[in-house]
Amino acid sequence: MSSSFFVKTKENPKLSKKGKNTLVTKRKGDGDSAAKSKVRANKPTSKYNEEISSDSETEGPIVPRKRQSNEDNEYAETPQEKKLRLAKLYLEQLKDEEERKAEEDDFESDLIAGRLEEEVLEQKGKLQRLIAKDLIPPDASEIRVLRGHKLPITCLVITPDDKCIFSAAKDCSIIKWDVESGKKLHTIHGGRKGTEDRHVGHTAHILCMAVSSDGKYLATGDMNKLIMIWEAATCKHLYKFTGHKGPVSGLSFRKGTHDLYSASHDRSIKVWNVDENAYVETLFGHQDSITGLDSLSRERCVTAGGRDRTVRVWKIAEESQLVFHGHEGSIDCIQLINEEHMITGADDGSVSLWSVNKKKPLSTVKKAHGCHGDAELQQPHWVASVAALHNSDTVASGSHNSQVQLWKCGQNYRGLEPLFSIPVPGFVNSLKFSSAGQFLVAGVGQEHRLGRWWRLKEAKNGIYVIPLKRKPPNPEEAKMTE
Repeated sequence: MSSSFFVKTKENPKLSKKGKNTLVTKRKGDGDSAAKSKVRANKPTSKYNEEISSDSETEGPIVPRKRQSNEDNEYAETPQEKKLRLAKLYLEQLKDEEERKAEEDDFESDLIAGRLEEEVLEQKGKLQRLIAKDLIPPDASEIRVLRGHKLPITCLVITPDDKCIFSAAKDCSIIKWDVESGKKLHTIHGGRKGTEDRHVGHTAHILCMAVSSDGKYLATGDMNKLIMIWEAATCKHLYKFTGHKGPVSGLSFRKGTHDLYSASHDRSIKVWNVDENAYVETLFGHQDSITGLDSLSRERCVTAGGRDRTVRVWKIAEESQLVFHGHEGSIDCIQLINEEHMITGADDGSVSLWSVNKKKPLSTVKKAHGCHGDAELQQPHWVASVAALHNSDTVASGSHNSQVQLWKCGQNYRGLEPLFSIPVPGFVNSLKFSSAGQFLVAGVGQEHRLGRWWRLKEAKNGIYVIPLKRKPPNPEEAKMTE
């Protein structure tokens, strides 16, 4: 019966649909399978065998012969072959990931190399970002005026993150401003003369101020020979430094440290350690009142010597100084552009560009802000303030001709060319560029910061926030880049 069963299954296609395992176990070209099936059929069938054959023949799903043979060919893969295939796939994925990481590392290494190169050039004083060619004058409506001081502003600083401005004035007050909103964040009121013992703050005109490069400390100096240290975030008073014998006219933190340099009308430079609340040393050399001071990351500072008509570079560690001559009048302001170059302004109306390697100015612009007075008695407008966008070719100067003048430094700082002027009525007593070069801040008053030689009643005592606008991209250049 079993042999006739196999014959019927083979000849009758309808019966073949019912028996899945009969066809699944039988492969093409397998000659022994039929013989084995006959042997099994002749053997007495046990209960166990009956159960197996019943399950396999009646309960299994129906698979067509062609599909079954294709599946056998497709999935006839041993476990070892599967492991090998998966291992190869995994290795390919690892290789792709390594290549992607290598590309990212190359990009990061290029960025790091570029930054290191910039740092090296910055330390050497040879870094010059070409920004001036893209600047355009802002509209008058885009200039914001922050008012809060009662008397002329004498000095100001911008925090390293460009979010806040500190300003000080002849009313002895200090105000912290929010740049974005223009609102006052904190006010340290000035005290009256004679209340020094009980008033926390200044009781005399504040002449200078500085903020540390990490934004932690604020230092302020006044006509009472005092230096006060504040916590910049909260405006909390921390220390008071005494030691100068004249008004404190210049302050600067060494970049990356809490070392503070101070200059005074007593002709001396003093070095302080703010972290330790300690005095370090005093340096002498100027023959007249020092009117300005600045420093960057090197252990040195630069000063303007007023009517001794000298600019000096102080090498603190060596306790030595370099002396430079060039202006014909009192040098009233000074600012470093980078470690090797600086800009100065004087009351002879001139603006000069210097290198620390040359005893004379690289370039001087006389009557930089024009003249005033009768034709026969014309006098140049005093240059009361200068500022430099660090490591760039852009500087600015201020006077009392109701203009802030922007200048472009020539290649390798060999010349000064006027860019454009911005109308600002009053004495521009202080100028500062933001770190990112997005705006320029001017501290303006009705009087000069160092005296009361003139008074401009039409001027307003305030802070002018001037945006530094860039030229829109040229459509033709944009198409070429695309």
